[in-house]
Amino acid sequence: MKNHRLIRNALRALTVSIVCLSCAEDLPEPAAIIDEDVQTTPRAVYTTRTVNFSRPNGDYTDAMAAADFGNVTGWNKNTTKISSETMRVMLKANTYNTSHGQTANIDITDKAQYQLTWKMKFHQNFEWGLGGKVGFGLKIGEGNTGCDKADDGNGGSARLMWSTNVSSLNPNGDAIIIPYIYHYDMTTNCGAALGSRYPASGSLEKGVWHTVKMQVKSNTGSNKNGLLKIIINGTTVVDRAMRWTTNDAQRLINRLSTGTYRGGNDPIWAVPTDGLIYYDNVKWTDVFN
Repeated sequence: MKNHRLIRNALRALTVSIVCLSCAEDLPEPAAIIDEDVQTTPRAVYTTRTVNFSRPNGDYTDAMAAADFGNVTGWNKNTTKISSETMRVMLKANTYNTSHGQTANIDITDKAQYQLTWKMKFHQNFEWGLGGKVGFGLKIGEGNTGCDKADDGNGGSARLMWSTNVSSLNPNGDAIIIPYIYHYDMTTNCGAALGSRYPASGSLEKGVWHTVKMQVKSNTGSNKNGLLKIIINGTTVVDRAMRWTTNDAQRLINRLSTGTYRGGNDPIWAVPTDGLIYYDNVKWTDVFN
């Protein structure tokens, strides 16, 4: 009997231990640690948005850019700062191409038309060099850039360059703004200027704000019923019907670009000094006005 009692007591102790262990496992776990990395957090995609860079001077990080613009990819925080409530992009001396400057993409709601406006200013000591991409732009479908000719009908883009390149459009080598456009009817592999420039004569001013308005409307099918309109400081630089694509599955405008860099993909575009370009009052909307 004594042995039986010992066995029962041992079994009772084991049962109590198991029950307690089970109770411990049923306790609620601590709340999971949330990873606030903007790369994993869902980001906003906007149809209408205004960004005025109302932040303290200093770094303009990936998280800040995502908070301001929405779903941003490829943001270069090393070249971009907030300066007196403007966005300042530095083009480092002896650098060129898309690995420098600011070349991010911003997702926007897929729409058949967008109006994009912004202000930009070249620092008063900015060295023009041969030129480069500047400002913001709109991408359609596959968003052709990088000398990927858009004649397959699946994408296009509308951006700007500054240029001092001597040509029939610019015989004196002035510092000018030209359109840099990829569309179905383009005849060159790289972006088309469409025979347009700003200013019509003379050079751009440094140290002053330039206001840009860009309107892009998709075409339908293979029709030339799209639109490109660019207005700089109140002067209409381009206003023409466009055939961006021939594939209706790729006809919608879906991204903004932030192309600011020297070049080109050749050292000839580099200069030996740092250069600063400032941006403010960036706004996009699917309503033309």
